[in-house]
Amino acid sequence: MLQNYLKIAWRSLRKNKGFSFINILGLAVGMAVATLIGLWVWDELTFDRFYENEANLYRLMLNRTANGEITTQSNAALPLRDVLRTEVPEIKRVVENLPARMQSKTALQVGERKVLRKVQNVGEEFLTMFRFSMRSGNWKSALRDPNSVVLTEETAQALFDETDPVGKTVRLDNQFDLKVSGVLKKLPRNTAWDFDFLVPFRHLERNLPWAQASRTDWNNNLIEYLVELHPNANRAAVDAKLKGIIKRHNPESIFEAFLHPVAQWHLYGEFQNGQNTGGFIRYVRLFGIVGVAVLLIACINFMNLATARSEKRAKEVGVRKSVGSFRSQLIGQFLSESLLIAGLAFVLSLVLVWALLPVFNGITQKQLSFPWSEPGFWLLALGFTGITGVLAGSYPAFYLSGFNPVRVLKGRVHAGRTANWPRKVLVVVQFTACIAFIVSAMLVYEQIQYAKNRPMGYNPDRLLTVELTGDLQRNYNALRNELLRSGVVEQVTKASSPATTITSDTRVDWSGKAPDEIMRLNLISASPDYLQTMGIKLKRGRNFSPTGADSLSVILNEAAVRAMRLNEPLNQEMSLVWNPGQKLRVVGVVENSIIESPYTPVTPLMLLTGLPYENYTIFRLAAHVNTAEALARIEPIFQQFNPAYPFDYQFVDEEYNRKFKQEELIGTLAGMFAVLAVFIACLGLFGLAASLAEQRTKEIGIRKVLGASVASLWGLLSREFVSLVGIAGLLASPLAAYFLNDWLQQFDYRISLRVWVFVLAGGLALVIALLTVSFQSIRAALMNPVNSLRSE
Repeated sequence: MLQNYLKIAWRSLRKNKGFSFINILGLAVGMAVATLIGLWVWDELTFDRFYENEANLYRLMLNRTANGEITTQSNAALPLRDVLRTEVPEIKRVVENLPARMQSKTALQVGERKVLRKVQNVGEEFLTMFRFSMRSGNWKSALRDPNSVVLTEETAQALFDETDPVGKTVRLDNQFDLKVSGVLKKLPRNTAWDFDFLVPFRHLERNLPWAQASRTDWNNNLIEYLVELHPNANRAAVDAKLKGIIKRHNPESIFEAFLHPVAQWHLYGEFQNGQNTGGFIRYVRLFGIVGVAVLLIACINFMNLATARSEKRAKEVGVRKSVGSFRSQLIGQFLSESLLIAGLAFVLSLVLVWALLPVFNGITQKQLSFPWSEPGFWLLALGFTGITGVLAGSYPAFYLSGFNPVRVLKGRVHAGRTANWPRKVLVVVQFTACIAFIVSAMLVYEQIQYAKNRPMGYNPDRLLTVELTGDLQRNYNALRNELLRSGVVEQVTKASSPATTITSDTRVDWSGKAPDEIMRLNLISASPDYLQTMGIKLKRGRNFSPTGADSLSVILNEAAVRAMRLNEPLNQEMSLVWNPGQKLRVVGVVENSIIESPYTPVTPLMLLTGLPYENYTIFRLAAHVNTAEALARIEPIFQQFNPAYPFDYQFVDEEYNRKFKQEELIGTLAGMFAVLAVFIACLGLFGLAASLAEQRTKEIGIRKVLGASVASLWGLLSREFVSLVGIAGLLASPLAAYFLNDWLQQFDYRISLRVWVFVLAGGLALVIALLTVSFQSIRAALMNPVNSLRSE
């Protein structure tokens, strides 16, 4: 019986090649989109979920309560390390980790080979806790020696080729000789860890003054802690013990500690008012819904085309029923046709996924691969194909099998005007989703452009940042003079932060502060030429003196003046909490500049000069020189003063544009899926219009004989589709507005929902639908009526 079903189904597909092609192509595109989204969603959901003891791994987080608001951070004080180990018995291991914002690319040298790679400074039990696969070395002891280093495969290859480097010496920062104690295999692609080599945290404690000074400083929150609990430990009980643990050792602290699971770092990384509010998981869920919606649109095409061509199959159903076929047999026949189409579509979708995956990886910045060798994938894919086939063919099967054989064989197939309502509803559902996708893509793009066009408060054009690594810090004055003498650099400065990031903040006191008020200002220490080089405007007062006589002077931005409620900021005295005896004086106020997020209000900022950790140089290329030529002339200057390091630079405008990376990804995906959804819907509309035009061939012939024009016939055949798309636009607008308004609420600096976007999206969908339908309508209207009426 099944063989007979499939044979008849194949004959039906061959007989109706055009409609079969539309069905198969529509379903294939829908399946391909669903598969691509499924691979992306799975990659996101499995981020950092591959550790053997993943259920017991956490990051320590701190809630900071100040001025009635709670903010959350991952940085804690170094003395907390020993307290966690001794006072919380449920904790099995505590590992130090220097936060990513404090890490930088560092030079490694072996003989004449030198590379610049990302370092991660971690506690000695890091590999014991996370157990990354190692090519050589012992993960239990690899980080035990403070003067050891663990390389990734790529870094080992760059320094040693194919030679096993374990036991060999690597020069770090042109200052320290470290012994290679292990080589890690390539890190999994779906991990938040991003490093090229590991250095024990104890190396920092032995060699860097700030790390040594932090051992007993409870107010210097610089370190992240990774925590592993014992297998039977209760997280809630541990959180209860952590509550108040910092205040017991530092009564003035405003911090409360708690644990955040490793499995949630990537997708649930946002906190508001001390509570986890999700994070990137909202986009994972959203695109999961989009994948289902696009596939549903493809299934609707199949349903509509099958029911629209019901008259063609009606007599077949009538004859079969009259000779004894049961309805269940007819349902089986039509479902087998549907499953055959779904199977062919699945094969085509695999080809599409294979062809599009490199492009999709480029858009999403992923390294997704097709799981050809995974049995689980094929079981899921076959089940998915079967469900799609049944879903797409269920309505047509039950609809066609329900025809009355007597009515059908007498030529009375139609059941009245209400017979077309299901098909109309399905078209409206299709285009409601399509218009919602179009609106979403347009508004995401508009929000990104709105943030990009926000005044930055400084000029990023031809501005570059270079970290003062190795010998550059000691030779800064000579470096600066040589850069200015080169003729390709206009201004040079140095600062404690890059141009697009702030790496430190501090608590301040001043005479107007309320007794219980806690004020933290972002802090940048910079040389006197910082404002000129960055292009930041001075609003009031003066700049720092170029003679270096302003070590006790402060410049505030406008946000800091407002936050501190200073009516007359100039000459206002203030002090840092960690050095209350030293009085600082405000000498200037600068315009707000966007150094951090372009979507949030500018945060209060304080500029100082002369602090010892001004580790970045920022310089502007001259306007009259070619960029490539300027870089070629600058590189030898950096090599002259820092021969152990490659010349590594960042353009400030490129770094700033990276702040839009996540939103641009969402916008690109939304636009891509909107185009594909509209394409699938238009495929179905094209087939539906062809089918309906075929059914009304004789009506069109009679109308033409009676004098109807081509334009009037085009309007007759297109009117129904235009009205359906119009209804879809009315339904899609409030639906899209609800979800997009919720998305926009996460940005302080955002656009408002505008009516013209919804009108434009609806109009665009209407024009696309009209163009799709018009081809078939005009073709039918231009037919010779003699041919249409010949059979009458």
